[in-house]
Amino acid sequence: MADERSYITPEGAKKLAAELNHLLSHERPKVVEEVAVAAADGDRSENAAYIYGKKRLREIDRRVGYLTKRLENAVIVSEKSDRTDQVFFGAWVELQGEDGQRREYRIVGEDEVDPSEGRISWRSPLGRALLKRKKGDEVVVRRPAGETQVTIVGIRYE
Repeated sequence: MADERSYITPEGAKKLAAELNHLLSHERPKVVEEVAVAAADGDRSENAAYIYGKKRLREIDRRVGYLTKRLENAVIVSEKSDRTDQVFFGAWVELQGEDGQRREYRIVGEDEVDPSEGRISWRSPLGRALLKRKKGDEVVVRRPAGETQVTIVGIRYE
């Protein structure tokens, strides 16, 4: 991940920034206070509250570092596209599978992936297969479970 640019939607950047702000302004100060109280109790080597607090503090600091780096290297890509007939980053794409079922996916950055909400990475096999395709195109998706064919039935941008 060394100095690698990460593409992200404005919505995704806001979520990462909100998480970072919450960690720095709420979580970290709370845990620092808990550690200070636990440290005042005496022997730290056998103090479970102190040991857990220090561990939690390291986890928070690691996440803060990760989020800071991701936001520094983020390239925010506007979801609005003049070309609504083609799939680009940030598009909602409605697909019809070989089984006739329709599903909708949004092409997003790696930090925004949430399969339960239909958000897939532009680097995923499906995401890569859909980019620059048009409504009506039949797309073969190569995935670990084997190839499948989908048809693009709708493209929209919000």
